[in-house]
Amino acid sequence: MMDPKKKAELKKLIQAHIIELEKEILDLKELTKPIPPENAIGRVSRMDAINNRSISEAALRTSEKKMHKLLTAAEKVEEEYFGLCGRCGAEIPVARLMLLPESAFCVNCA
Repeated sequence: MMDPKKKAELKKLIQAHIIELEKEILDLKELTKPIPPENAIGRVSRMDAINNRSISEAALRTSEKKMHKLLTAAEKVEEEYFGLCGRCGAEIPVARLMLLPESAFCVNCA
């Protein structure tokens, strides 16, 4: 069972990560908007912009997955079994949860 002080600290950390990730997702959504064909940026520059957009789309998908995991962790942080591995039931080290608060598995099971 996790120490209540550590749970409170983790809850604050999760909320901070969510706020930071919300900003990042907004920025990435801006970068993934379609590039209008009427923009006279040149063929090579247009190809670079399309390439950069693909990279931003991949980063956006990754950020959205992480956001989903963080929101799930924020809901579960108050539950008794929070901090226990979802596979083997062992306690997830607090240091791991501080680094990756969305972790649902211990190092061995991950």
